[in-house]
Amino acid sequence: MVTSKSKSRRYEVRSGMRFPTATSVLVIGGGPVGLTLSLLLSEHGVRHLLVEAHPGTSHHPKARGVSARSMEIFRRCGLEADIRQAGLPASHVYFYRGRNLVDPDFVRTGVAHEPQEGSERTPSPGLICPQDALETVLLRRARELAPDGISFSTRLLSFTEDSQGVHAELEDRATGARQSVRADWLVGCDGAASTVRTGAGIAMTGPTGLGHFLSVRFEAPLGDVVADRASASYFLTEPGRGGFLAIDNDRHWIYQHPFDPQRVDTTRLLSDHRQLAQLVRDAAGLPDLEVTVQDTMTWRLDARLAETYRRSRILLVGDAAHVIPPTGGHGMNTGIGDADNLAWKLAAVISGAAGEALLDSYQAERRPLARQVIDLSLANSRARTSYRIDDELLLTAAYRSTAVITDPDAPDRPPLDPAREHPDGEPGGRAPHLRLTTVPGISSTLDLLGNGFTLLTPASTTWQRQTATAEAAGLPVALRPLAAGVSSAAHSAQWARLFGDPAAGAVLVRPDGHIAWRAPHPPADDAELLRALRRILSAQPARR
Repeated sequence: MVTSKSKSRRYEVRSGMRFPTATSVLVIGGGPVGLTLSLLLSEHGVRHLLVEAHPGTSHHPKARGVSARSMEIFRRCGLEADIRQAGLPASHVYFYRGRNLVDPDFVRTGVAHEPQEGSERTPSPGLICPQDALETVLLRRARELAPDGISFSTRLLSFTEDSQGVHAELEDRATGARQSVRADWLVGCDGAASTVRTGAGIAMTGPTGLGHFLSVRFEAPLGDVVADRASASYFLTEPGRGGFLAIDNDRHWIYQHPFDPQRVDTTRLLSDHRQLAQLVRDAAGLPDLEVTVQDTMTWRLDARLAETYRRSRILLVGDAAHVIPPTGGHGMNTGIGDADNLAWKLAAVISGAAGEALLDSYQAERRPLARQVIDLSLANSRARTSYRIDDELLLTAAYRSTAVITDPDAPDRPPLDPAREHPDGEPGGRAPHLRLTTVPGISSTLDLLGNGFTLLTPASTTWQRQTATAEAAGLPVALRPLAAGVSSAAHSAQWARLFGDPAAGAVLVRPDGHIAWRAPHPPADDAELLRALRRILSAQPARR
C-alpha cells in the first residue's frame, strides 16, 4: 500500500548525524524491515549504518499481523518473548463479519485450531502485534547491537555508484546539515515510494489505485462491546462501511473507511476530527460512543513488483521491492523474509567467504515468492467476504537458485505451496521443526540453528572430519547430531525423509534456516561438505 496523505505522528528518538563517513552497508529506511535487516547484519558482524527520514518509529500501525515464519526469525534473534508480550495472542486471529460491531447476526471465521501431537509445523505461531509496538522492540535490539549505527531524522538526498561502492549524500532534517557517506553496498528499505529504487532507475510493474482508504486511529471503550466476538479484523457488510482493526481489542482501534478521491476532499477530512468520530460511530452502530481521534492517514491499494531486486551494488528489500495488498497479511512479513535472506548473503560476500554472484540468488529466491504473494493477496481482495489469513503460508517457501543444491529427482514446485502439510527436508525448503526433549532450553530443531551454516545429522561421528575440513578452509559449520532428542515416534517418517540414510545422512542448513544441501548417504570423502559449501556460496577454492 502507498501512503498518499498523512497526519501521522511518530515517537521521537535520538537523531543527529554522528556516524562514520564510511561503512560496509548503508540501509535506507527504519521501518520493521529495515530494523530487522539492521539487527541481522549486526548478528552477522557486518558494519552498517541505517538512516530513517522520520524522527522516530511509527505511531500509526500500517501492519499488524506477524506471521509464523517472521516469528521464527525473531525467535532466532532472541526477540520472540518480547514481541509476544507486545501483541495480542494467536487466539484473537479471528475474522468478524457483520453489519456493525453490535450486529446480533454476526459471523466469526478463521479460527486457528491447535495442532495434533506430532503435526505442528512451527514452534512459533504468528500473532497480532501492531507495527508501532513491533518497531519499538526491533529498534531497542538494533540499538543494543549497533549503538552508533542508526540515525533518525536523516534522509537520503542522492547517491552515485562506481565499481567499488556507493557515495551517498545525507541530510539531517532537523538542522539541514549534510554529510557524505561511502558504502560498499546500498540497501533500500524505504518503502513503496523508495528513493533508492527511483535513484537506481528500477521500474515497478503492476496495477495501482485498486482502492483508496482513510485510516483512523482512535480510542473508544469497545472492549465490553466485542467481548463475545473479539477478532483481529472486523469486516462490515454494510456497503461503504469498511471495517475495524483491533490494536488491543479494548480501547485502541483502527477504522478503515473506503473513499472516492474524486469526491472527497481528504485534506479537509483528515483535519475534521468531529466528522471522523461520527464516521466511527456510524460504522460501529453505536451513536453515543465516546471517540477520541488520535491519528489519521490515507492509503492506496496497489499491487506492484520491481523489475529487479539488484542493480550492481544497490539492492531493494520490502516494500521498495514489492507492494503487496494487505488482504492476507503478507506484506510486512514478506519484507522481513527478504531481510533474513539478504543479510547472511551480504555478510558472506563482505567477509570474502562467498563470491559476489551469491547476491544474485537473493532475487532468484525472493522475487518469484513476492509475485505469488501478490497474486494470492489480489485473489483475497476479490473474495473479501470469504478469505482468511494463512498464518503458515510463508513456512512453505521453497527456493530454487545457485545457493541451493537441489536433489536430482526433485519435483518442480511453486515458490509457495499451501497444500504442503509438512516440510520434508528437500533442499530449498525451510528446515523442518521437530520437537526435541533432551537438551535443556531447546525444544525445537530450529533452536539448534545459529548465524552460520549448520549440519544436522543423526549421529556426530560420521561427519566430524567433514566439518573439520570445511573449518580449515575458512568455512566453519556447526555440527548438530539430533536423533536422540526427537520426542515422539510420530516424527519417524518425517525423520527418515529428512536424512535419507537414518544412520549416516546429513542436512546442511543455511543461516536463514533454509536447507542448502542434503546428503542421503555417508560422505564420499573428507571434502564433500566443503565442495557443497563452495558451490552454494559461489566461491572459488583458495589458490595454493
